Amino acid sequence: MANVPDELKYSKTHEWVKIEGSVATIGITDFAQGELSDIVMVELPQVGREAAAGDAIGVIEAVKAVTDFYSPVSGKVVEVNTALSTSPDTINSDAFGEGWIVKLEFTDPSESEKLMDAAAYKEFLASEGH
Repeated sequence: MANVPDELKYSKTHEWVKIEGSVATIGITDFAQGELSDIVMVELPQVGREAAAGDAIGVIEAVKAVTDFYSPVSGKVVEVNTALSTSPDTINSDAFGEGWIVKLEFTDPSESEKLMDAAAYKEFLASEGH
């Protein structure tokens, strides 16, 4: 079973969200990085970009797949993890720490209530056969 930290929120597209005030730090889950395997490139969004919940805001390229990265909440990109440009595999080794991808200043705090908590995400993974 994938690592699912209790203090985070989760989306059905396998992003995690850590909310601190009005800023949401976002990355992909341990499950997602495991499915992708060796990540070789991350296309980050531009700082200042506005995103709606569900928008594709970046691309993650792995040895066996290329996938979009989605914003689980609406807001403005205030920071990106530029270290991923040279070390994208950090997502594989530390998905919930140094492998974060983007920080958004979110515009609608109620959107975070639509995200799953750790227990619900574990149930979601199980229901999907993972």
